[in-house]
Amino acid sequence: MINSIFLNMPIKDLNKSVEFFTALGFTFNQQFTSEESTCMIIGENIYAMLCIEERFKKFLDKPIADPSTTEMLISLSCESSAKVRELAEKAFELGSKKINEPEDNGFMFSWGFEDFDGHVWDLFWLDPKHI
Repeated sequence: MINSIFLNMPIKDLNKSVEFFTALGFTFNQQFTSEESTCMIIGENIYAMLCIEERFKKFLDKPIADPSTTEMLISLSCESSAKVRELAEKAFELGSKKINEPEDNGFMFSWGFEDFDGHVWDLFWLDPKHI
């Protein structure tokens, strides 16, 4: 039914966002990249379109959400608890905001960060034997 997911996200500084997410290990589809936006590849058929606010405002006749509020939580499943820890610590090192302390429930481990534009990313690992 659904072939892929594209999250369209408003950002203030395209270069700063690309630099941050590249350092976390994400790549970008240059075919869908311009001075106003880029297509970040999150996973197989999962993408985030990072659009400068001026471009994003052209999509809808609604104001962009205030970054001091939370409109949604973007949760990304990682291959291991070590990968969650590695990505979260790298994000903090790069200047993102820590939103919580790591949570270890044995069968699940999670830790999150807020990027420079206020988007909240929750990284988690779920033990496949528990599913």
